[in-house]
Amino acid sequence: MLDTVILLTGPVDETVLAAVLQRHNPNLSIRSVKTLAELEAVGAETLARARLIAFVTPVIVPARLLSQLGHGAYNFHPGPPHYPGWVPSHLAVYERATQYGATAHAMVARVDAGPIVDVGLFEVPPGTSVLDLERMAFKALARLFWQQAGPLATQAEPLTELPVAWSGRKSTRRMYEAMCEIPPDISKDDLDRRIAAFSGAQDGPVPAVTLHGHRFRLVAEPNAGVEAPALVPGDAHSLAAV
Repeated sequence: MLDTVILLTGPVDETVLAAVLQRHNPNLSIRSVKTLAELEAVGAETLARARLIAFVTPVIVPARLLSQLGHGAYNFHPGPPHYPGWVPSHLAVYERATQYGATAHAMVARVDAGPIVDVGLFEVPPGTSVLDLERMAFKALARLFWQQAGPLATQAEPLTELPVAWSGRKSTRRMYEAMCEIPPDISKDDLDRRIAAFSGAQDGPVPAVTLHGHRFRLVAEPNAGVEAPALVPGDAHSLAAV
């Protein structure tokens, strides 16, 4: 019997998502977790009666926990089936994708490999930034959750699978870091695309180049009209020595 949903998401989204699920099933027990450690602390008896829903989370759920869930696990991925993996919006901007979206899928041991149950696609205007693309993808993802909330909250059986397959390169943190390593002989077009896709990170790697033994990384230039330490968005960039 399905009587519990475990929400694996951040603190901002958990309240809204829980309310949507309980609107469909007022008797549903909602347990929110944010980390793998919190998920591992859930007892086996609860897992056996539960369904896990992951929504925009970096947590990778191991197979040993997935196998204990009595009603499966579903992930809401902020990218379309042809952009699986970690922060796919960056790769999509680099490749100047003309179509993007969001995916809901059953969770299996491999990341972004389980059967797909819902997809929302949209056209990407030329020049769309990573931040704007992520906002568009989040809206599409929210719509998918609203569409699937009823079955997720009330249907003990697995959700209906679509005849849609994952495809494309699976982006990883290692791939992201490699794309931030700028070769000295890079073409202008490739450099422009890497700056658009991989600059502006609040933490983590940013585009960098090593020239004659000196290391330089891309930083945003401060705007005289913006108080420090804010950085100017857009095309204001310069190379700073590390």
